Amino acid sequence: MFKNTSYVSEYTQFMEQFLKDQPEVAKGQLEGRALLWDKAPINLDERSREGASSVAQKPYPYQAD
Repeated sequence: MFKNTSYVSEYTQFMEQFLKDQPEVAKGQLEGRALLWDKAPINLDERSREGASSVAQKPYPYQAD
């Protein structure tokens, strides 16, 4: 359909100006993404060895016997 490419919302204008005035915010966003989301690939062999070497936890570990 018809798409108006010349329209820019007030919010978009605000955010573009804000990020232009304060570039450290965008850097902080990238650092936060790297911290939470950008992880190294999982090594399946190492993961299976860790699982095989773990000791099973007893149920209700905080219950006094």
